[in-house]
Amino acid sequence: MLNVKDEHQDIRQAVRELCSEFPNEYFRRKDEERAYPEEFVVALTKAGWMAALIPEEYGGGGLSLTQASVVLEEINRSGGNSGACHGQMYNMATLLRHGSEEQKRKYLPKVASGELRLQCMAITEPSTGTDTTKIKTMATKKDNRYVISGQKVWVSRVQHSDLMILLARTTPLASVKKKSDGMSIFLVDLRQASGQQLSIAPIRNMVNHETNEMYFDNLEIPADSLIGEEGKGFKYILDGLNAERALIAAECIGDGYWFIDKVVKYTSERVVFGRPIAQNQGVQFPIAKAYVDLEAANLMRYLACELYDAQQPCGAEANMAKLLAADASWQSANVCLQFHGGFGFACDYDVERKFRETRLYQVAPVSTNLILSFVAEHVLGLPRSF
Repeated sequence: MLNVKDEHQDIRQAVRELCSEFPNEYFRRKDEERAYPEEFVVALTKAGWMAALIPEEYGGGGLSLTQASVVLEEINRSGGNSGACHGQMYNMATLLRHGSEEQKRKYLPKVASGELRLQCMAITEPSTGTDTTKIKTMATKKDNRYVISGQKVWVSRVQHSDLMILLARTTPLASVKKKSDGMSIFLVDLRQASGQQLSIAPIRNMVNHETNEMYFDNLEIPADSLIGEEGKGFKYILDGLNAERALIAAECIGDGYWFIDKVVKYTSERVVFGRPIAQNQGVQFPIAKAYVDLEAANLMRYLACELYDAQQPCGAEANMAKLLAADASWQSANVCLQFHGGFGFACDYDVERKFRETRLYQVAPVSTNLILSFVAEHVLGLPRSF
C-alpha cells in the first residue's frame, strides 16, 4: 500500500519464497488437470502457514487474522489460488472461539502438525441457498449420539479434509420463537463418517475448485461432536463467516495486485503504432482507476481484520471489505484481460485462469447483492427487503 508502513514484510517475504517454488506453470497444470495442488498444500503445512491461526499452546503459529490474511494475499499475488487451503484458516475461528478445551486439545495439535486437516464447512443447502435459517438438515439427539439427516451443497475441499464443521438444526424451525435459534454446530470426523450413511458427489465447475454435494442418511456422530451450546450454532457460525469474509477480501486484494502488476508490465512493453500502448490515456486511466479502487478496498480489509482481532463487532466491515475487494479484483481482471488483447485468452499467460478464479468472489462466499442488503438494513436502518 502507498505510504503505509508494512509491519508484515517478514511474513510476505517468507510466503513469496515458498510460492516461488510453485510458479505459474504449476498452477496452470493443476488447472488443466482439475487436480488438487497437494504438493503446495503440504509445503504450506510444513512451513506452518496452515496452522497460522492456531495458538502456540496447541502447536500453531499464533498469528492474528490480520497476519493470516497477509499469507493468503501473498499466495494469490504470487499467481496461486488460496481456495485450495483457506478453509483451514477461517474454519478454525468457530472451533477456537466456541469449542471446548477438550476439543481443542484433541484436535488442534494434530491439525497444526498436518496429521489432520480441517478444510471444510457444510452450511449451504440446495433448497435454501443463503437463507440459512431455513436449512432442513436435522441432527437428532439419540442417547450419546446425534443422528444427521439431510443434504448440503457447495462443500469445498471435503475430499481433502479429515474434519468438517457442520451446521444442522437440532430444533425444527416451526418449534423456535426466533428463526435463528435451534441450529447447532458440530465437528464431524470424516474418517469415521463413510459408507452408506454419507455420500459425496463432486460438482465440476468453471475453476479448479474442489466442491461437492453431500447426502446424510442417518449418519451417527458422538454427542461430544457438538461445539458450544446446542441451539446457538447460528451465532457461533457468524464468527467463522466474518473471518471468512475478511480472508477472502485479502485473497481478492492479492488477485488484484497480480492483475495490475501483469497489465502494467505488458502494456509498458507492448509496442503498437511505434509506442507502448501504456502511453495512451485510454489504457492508462482504466488501469489507474482499478488500482485506486484496489488500494481503497485494502484499507477496509485491514479494518475488518483489526476489529476481528480485537474481538469487536465486525460484521459490517467484514462484509464491506469482501464486496469492495471482490469488485476491485474483478475490475482489475477485466482491465488486465482487455489490454492483453488476444493473449489474455491464451492459457500460457495465466490471465484467463486468474480471471476465472477471481470471478467466483462476485458470487461466493455471499453474493454482492446480499452484502448490499445487509448494509442497507443493519447499517443504514432501511426496511428489510426480503
